[in-house]
Parts: sequence; structure tokens; C-alpha cells
Amino acid sequence: MNKLYGNVQGLKPSLKKKLGNLYRRRVPADRLYTAELARTLAELSEEAGRPLSLLLARNGQMRAVAVGDAAELPVPEHAYLESRLSGYRIVHTHLGPGGLSAPDLSTLFLHRYDSIVALEVEEGRPALAHLAHLVPPHAEEEDWHVYPARPWDRYLTWDYGTVLAALEEELARQADLRELEDGAGERVILVGVDEGQGPGAELRLDELAELARTTGGVVVHRELVYRPSLDPRYAIGRGKLDELTQVAYHENAGTLIFGIDLTPAQAGAIEQATQLKVLDRTQLILDIFARHARTPQAEAQVELAQLRYLLPRLVGKGKELSRLGGGIGTRGPGETKLEVDRRRINERIHRLKREIERIAKQRREARKARKRNRVPVVAIVGYTNAGKTTLLRALTRKGDDGENKLFATLRPLTRRGYLPGYGEVLFTDTVGFIRDMPPALLTAFRATLEELFEADLVLHVVDASAEGALDHHRVVEDLLQEMGLEAPTLVVINKADRADPFDRMQLEEQLGGAVVSALKGTGVEALQSRIARSLVARGRPAQPWAQYDLRPMG
Repeated sequence: MNKLYGNVQGLKPSLKKKLGNLYRRRVPADRLYTAELARTLAELSEEAGRPLSLLLARNGQMRAVAVGDAAELPVPEHAYLESRLSGYRIVHTHLGPGGLSAPDLSTLFLHRYDSIVALEVEEGRPALAHLAHLVPPHAEEEDWHVYPARPWDRYLTWDYGTVLAALEEELARQADLRELEDGAGERVILVGVDEGQGPGAELRLDELAELARTTGGVVVHRELVYRPSLDPRYAIGRGKLDELTQVAYHENAGTLIFGIDLTPAQAGAIEQATQLKVLDRTQLILDIFARHARTPQAEAQVELAQLRYLLPRLVGKGKELSRLGGGIGTRGPGETKLEVDRRRINERIHRLKREIERIAKQRREARKARKRNRVPVVAIVGYTNAGKTTLLRALTRKGDDGENKLFATLRPLTRRGYLPGYGEVLFTDTVGFIRDMPPALLTAFRATLEELFEADLVLHVVDASAEGALDHHRVVEDLLQEMGLEAPTLVVINKADRADPFDRMQLEEQLGGAVVSALKGTGVEALQSRIARSLVARGRPAQPWAQYDLRPMG
């Protein structure tokens, strides 16, 4: 017998069998229910003394039978359809008079069911029928349309399929209009959590919006939730989650992005409750890295970080996914699907580790060659989107312009430059840092960050125009200290042309360093002089020919 949901305690075995037989019933795709199904449902509900609920797919196939109201039905798993309907409808009974309840309408809306029908049961027979379905967002009515109560048999010939097709067409039309307004970007809702950070929580939400923009998302709503402690199941609480589901329907959004790291259980529960795609901060950063990875080294590092993040989040379904092993003497169910997936991921992780170590070895050999040539190395670090790549181009006068996106550079980029009065220098650009850097990324990019330990000088680039620039400086310094970096650091206050004069002066007073606009080229010559003096003080004297300003040929 197929599974019965809800409260089945106290029901006779014969009644349970009858309820299980409902799974054999089918309803025409263009009808709400059949006369036989309505009568049977009313009889069984009267015999059980409890309401009964049915979940039907759009093709009329029975998907679930529950003893209780509509909330007892399992939420079906379906594709993320954004504003479209789920493709399922509910038919359930009410023991006695009364229309659709608030929980009925809430269930209809939150799970985007095609429709919901309540059949009043009187003396074991169906009486009045109550029908509701969703309406397109921003319509003049509520989010749903409730029809007047009618005798149950009036709906037997009602062309439900035509009404449903018209509703889907209107929903699709509105979605197309949104796409024309926004381009191809996915509409997303941002959820920040203030756990007591105060103004810092708003800055983190701004940063989350920039991360979403970098992935091509269109932010249609931002919500900052104050939660001193997270809800263990839904993180921000079920009530707030229902509010965001309503916003997603009205804004035609298909994705919730959280500014915190969700546990696997929380992510699964939120997806099940909202039927929206759910991403947390680490997933979003990993997605950005995957989009920007273009070299074999960067691709391997990103895949390694993704697999390490995915591994503890694999969810199996028990023995129904087991596979029997072959051969003589095999016992037990063999490996489950979950175990097979874990084993394959672990094998892939080991292969990627070997590949990254091979690349790291090649880079170590290249660094040894540079040491033998006695060419000083200057590494450029900083918060993501601080302008490191643009500064590299300004110092070396070659290369591509930087992009106004987070994590645009994912591989160590080394270029040869020239300091007037000093000589040749190798400048190395590295991956940008960010607060609460996912540990998986720091581990995966170990080969990239090894460039910092071979540097004679580190340029720490700070975006003077960014809100919270001092906080960005502190985040990078803390990460460098955590990594055990000992090379001297020279602060470079970049984007001076875009910064507020007062903010720029405050940064100069607190951080010192050089003030430049790498994009416009202002202050670059003074920075080159400071780099040369720092290298000389570090014990790397100027090259003999540099005083004549003769650059090497070739």
C-alpha cells in the first residue's frame, strides 16, 4: 500500500486499505475532480471522522493521500518555476459547513499550487464545494481568487484546464516583461542577518548585493533580519520566511540568497518551505570563482573548493537507493547511492590535490629561477575589487584593464616592470580577499597565495572610495597575519579620484602609505619611488645600470 500521511493512528486496517486504494484513482487533466472521487472521499472522511486531503498532479495522477487538512500533505519536489505554478492541486474535505480557511489559502499561496478545493461533507455525502486559485501578482484582487460556494456537482463540468492555461499564460507574460526590464539576469532576494553587528550588518548586506551583481543577479528586494540567535531549522524563523515567499511571488524572484552560511539542514528546510532556490554566502562566492576561473590552475582550485563544500551536504534517501553488489558471497544491500557519491567525490578531491600540487611545484621552480636572476618581487594584495589589477597595469604599463567586479582575478599574474633609478621588478597580482573568507577557498588557493611568501615587498591596496575601507584594511591584515606573512607591507590608497576628500585624508592619517589613482595614473611615479626605497631598505640594492635609466633590451 502507498504511504498515508498525517494522523493515521486509530484507523482500522480496512479503512487504511481503502485510503491506500485512492492512489489508483485518476482525474482528467481538464477537470478538478470526478463524481466518483468526490463521493468516495466524502464517504471515507465520514467513516474516519477526520478531514482527508489529496494531492493531484496536473495530469490527474494521485501523488499523496493525507488524513487531516491540506497542511498534512507533503510538499512536492519540483523544478524552480519562479512565478509559475507548481503543477499540483489539492482536493480535501471539511466535516461540516465552512469555506476555505486561512491555513488553506496560506498553503495554496506558499507552495504555489494550481488550486485548492474544499468539499463540505454532510452525512457521508459531498455538499457545497469551495474553490480558490492564485492570481497574477499586482492584480487588483488578493493573491488568490476565491469563488462563491457552489453545489459540488456544478464543478464536474467546469473547464478547469482552460482557466489554468489562461492563468499560466498571464504569469508567463508578466515574467517575460520582467525579463525585458532586467535583461537575462536572475531575479534574487537578499537576506542579511544582524546578529548584533549593528551598522556592520548593513555593510555586509551591501557587499552581498555586490556579490550577487557580479554573478549577474538582479536584486529585487533586500531584507535585514535581526536575530540574536539563529533558528535551528529556518535560520530566520518560519514567519519571516513566509513573508519573503510572498515578496518572491510579487517580484517574480526565483532565488533567496543568505548573507550567512547555512547548515545543510537549514538550506534543505528553507528550500522545502519556499520552493525557491536557496544559496548562502559561501555558495555565492564559489559561483563567482567558477565563473571567473579561466586557467587550468584556477579551475582545479575552484572545483576542489566546491567539492569540499558539497561533500558534507550530500543527502541520501536510505536503502531505496542501495544497489546490490555482484559476485559470490555478497551480503547486505551493498553501497548506497549516497556512499557511491561520497566515494567518487573523495577520489576526485585526491586527483585535484595532486594536480594543484603539481602546478604549485612548477611555480616554485619558476620562483627559484627568479631568485637566481636576483629580480625583486613585489606582491599586490587587497580586498576584492580594490583595484589591484588596474594598479598592476599602471606599474608595468601592460596588461588588460581591471573589471569592476568582485574576484575578477583568480590566478597569480606576474608581469615585469621598471622602477626609474632602480631597475627591473616583478609585480605579482593575487586573488582578492573578503571578510569571512570561506576556509575551503583559502585552502584551495594555497598555491596562489604562496606567491606572497616569496615577495620582497607587499603592496596592500585599499579602495579609498569604498564604504568601510578601514574595515577592509583590517580584514586583509588579519588574514595576512593568520597566514604568517613576514614580508614588509606598503599601503597604497587607491581610487583617490573617486573618494570623498575627508575620507581620503582620514585614511592617510590612519594608514599612511601612498595615495594614487591607478585608473588615471596620478601618484604612480611617487609610488614607484617609495617601492624602490623600500626595496633598498630591504637589502635589494638598485641595479648598476639603473642610474643611467637604461632598460634591458628585448
